[in-house]
Amino acid sequence: MVFGSSLAKRLVWAMLLLVLVVGIVPATAQEEPIRVGILHSLSGTMSISETTVRDSTLMAIEEINANGGVLGRMIEPIVEDGASDWPTFAEKARKLLLEDGVAVVFGCWTSASRKAVLPVFEENNGLLFYPVQYEGLEQSPNIVYTGATTNQQIVPAVEWLLEQGYTNFYLLGSDYVFPRTSNTIIRAQLEAAGATVAGEEYVPLGGTEFSTILLNIQASQPDVIFNTLNGDSNVAFFNQFADAGFTAETLPTMSVSIAEEEVVSIGVENIAGHFTAWNYYQTVDNEVNAAFVEAFQSRYGEDRVTSDPMEAGYFGVYLWAAAVEAAGTTDVDAVREAIQTGEISAEAPEGTVTLHGPTQHTIKPVRIGVIREDGLIDTVYETEPVIPDPYLCTYEWAGVLPKPEGVCDIFEVEAAG
Repeated sequence: MVFGSSLAKRLVWAMLLLVLVVGIVPATAQEEPIRVGILHSLSGTMSISETTVRDSTLMAIEEINANGGVLGRMIEPIVEDGASDWPTFAEKARKLLLEDGVAVVFGCWTSASRKAVLPVFEENNGLLFYPVQYEGLEQSPNIVYTGATTNQQIVPAVEWLLEQGYTNFYLLGSDYVFPRTSNTIIRAQLEAAGATVAGEEYVPLGGTEFSTILLNIQASQPDVIFNTLNGDSNVAFFNQFADAGFTAETLPTMSVSIAEEEVVSIGVENIAGHFTAWNYYQTVDNEVNAAFVEAFQSRYGEDRVTSDPMEAGYFGVYLWAAAVEAAGTTDVDAVREAIQTGEISAEAPEGTVTLHGPTQHTIKPVRIGVIREDGLIDTVYETEPVIPDPYLCTYEWAGVLPKPEGVCDIFEVEAAG
């Protein structure tokens, strides 16, 4: 090449400058960010619960990015609103996977939304980290369940109530898959224990009229209500429950979808003294939780509270990041293989959590709580970490429940050592 012309000289200097710039810019800055999806109801009846899960998920992403990201790459969140509408959840899930090309989606609350997106993830080999307790009887290779399954919340809550002497249950829930399936399980459990069901009723998700149900409760005289209402129906129910003269002393409730966030909306004066069943409360006493609560309130406001689903949303990001690091790639099949080793764990606010490889659920403790006068929740009963059993294979009374062929084999192998 001849460098006689001024144009040629300028080209050479430009090439040298480009080489110098590339050499100076860190390798991480040259890497494309890893896109991830966040899919929650930010409007509609479920926004009362799901907005805080979005917030904690974003906080986890910010923390991981501040520490160098994943595989030396930053995480770029793409947030979508499921709008408390199940077809919208499916539509947004498809967009995140096919148009945005995300490596993973963190999202959903209700089982109806999860059931709506499940075929989208299975058809497109996507990966969903689902942060909320649910009714069990499901196990998808395209979902990682960081919330509790039935033997980590519903079943132990019923066992605890029976141990406290409650034997006549009123089952109240929102009208969709989680409450109806949960109550089918509860009925089988109560029948095996010789307990009774005083009544079972449902309201549409978002329903706010409980006058007839309260009259039925008064007439049937249960000694405890097992509550699977979701969303802002809980606000209406507990306000009307208190107005009707019921208290935690005269008729206690056990709720499995009311955490600290919902207590604020319900009004502590309407719900103090009632029971909840989760795996985490803001009052959990350990250093990781103290740092988590402090960071969340510093980020979002001193008046904000932490709760089980948003904590599961938070540590779910860390579990995914650990699986990606172990796999050395964001490829879904490789990440799944890393998860199925059973060696992916994280130090979470609730304690050490580990992904159970065979079921892709989380090994976690059970905590029964009572709502305090200040709106926080005290633990009154706690277990060691419980191995997830989504099909209740290890419960003799659950033999009547539907189970895919072979799904219980893993528990027979584990029991054999």
